[in-house]
Amino acid sequence: MLLESLVPLVERHDLFMFDLDGVIYVGPDAVPGVPEVLRRMSAAGVGAAFVTNNAARPTAVVAEHLRELGIDCSDEDVVNSAQAAAALVAGSHPQGSKVLVVGGPGLEAAISEVGLVPTTDATDPDVVEVLTGYGPDVVWKTIMAGAARVRAGVPWTASNTDRTFPTPAGPLPGHGLLVKLIQEYSGVTPRVAGKPERPLLDATIARNSAQRPVMVGDRLDTDIEGGRNADVDTILVLTGVTGLSELVAATPRLRPHFICPTLESAFVPQGVPTRTEAGAHALGGWSARVEAGELRVEGAGSEADWWRVAAHAAWEHLDATGTPVLVHNAVPPLR
Repeated sequence: MLLESLVPLVERHDLFMFDLDGVIYVGPDAVPGVPEVLRRMSAAGVGAAFVTNNAARPTAVVAEHLRELGIDCSDEDVVNSAQAAAALVAGSHPQGSKVLVVGGPGLEAAISEVGLVPTTDATDPDVVEVLTGYGPDVVWKTIMAGAARVRAGVPWTASNTDRTFPTPAGPLPGHGLLVKLIQEYSGVTPRVAGKPERPLLDATIARNSAQRPVMVGDRLDTDIEGGRNADVDTILVLTGVTGLSELVAATPRLRPHFICPTLESAFVPQGVPTRTEAGAHALGGWSARVEAGELRVEGAGSEADWWRVAAHAAWEHLDATGTPVLVHNAVPPLR
C-alpha cells in the first residue's frame, strides 16, 4: 500500500529521478507547470536527474530540448538507457570492439563514448554484440539483419522493453515490441539496461552520490517497478500513460509508494487512507469501497486524496480476490 510522509516529498528526498516522456514533457511540449516546479525544487536544494528509457537521441540533444522548455539542466543531468546499455556491453568486450547498432543516434553516441565502435553493417564478421533500441528511422532491412545475427549466436543487449511511449496523439508502439519480435524469431532473451531493470537507476544514483533518491514516473511497468527493483521510493504522476484502470490492476511490485496527480504534490505532505468502522478507506473527505466488484468513491476533497483512497480500496480487493475492480462508475475529480 501507499506510504505516509508527514513532510513534503521535497524534504524527504535529496534526488528526484524524473522519467521524461509523460512526466516532464509529452511530445515536444512541457507538461503544464513542470518548469516552474523544477525551479522551485532547485531553489529548495533538491537534486534532479532526468532518466529515460528512450535511447534514440544523445543526452546532449535531450538536455538542449529541456533547456528550450525552460528547464535549467546540464548535459550530465540526463541519463538514458543507451548509456546504461553501452556500459553493459563495454563490460563484456575489449576496447575497440565492433557493436552492431539497431537504433537511433543516441545508441551510436553511447557506444562511442565507452570506447567501442558502432556499426550498422550487419554483415561485418567482427561484430561482437548486437545492441537494439528505439529509432524511428531504422529500416526493416537492418532489423532483419540484426535479428539474424542474434539467432546465429551473437550476444544481444536491449536498451529497454517499453511497449509504448506517450505522444500528444496517444501511446505509440515502442521498442519493447521489437524486442518481442526478435525474441520470438531467435529464441534469445536479451540483457536489458533500462527500466525496470537496475542498471539505469543504479548509474544515476552513483553519478549524483544520492543518499535518499526517489524515482518519479508515469508508467507502472517501467518507472515504478524499476524504482522498486533499485530499492528506492517511487512516485506515480498521472500526466502520462497510467490511468485508473491500470492503477487498480497493479500487483504489489507495480504499486507506487506515493501518488501525485502532478509534480506540485511533491511540495505537500502525503496522507494515507485509514479504514473506517464500515470497512471503507477514507482520506481527506473521500471514502472508497468495493461493492459487488465495483469501485465506489464518495465525498469531496483533493484530486490526490481521491486517487489514494481509490488505490487502497482497489488493491485490497485485488489482493483478496485476484480480480481487478470495475471502474466504469468511478470518475476522479477534474484537475
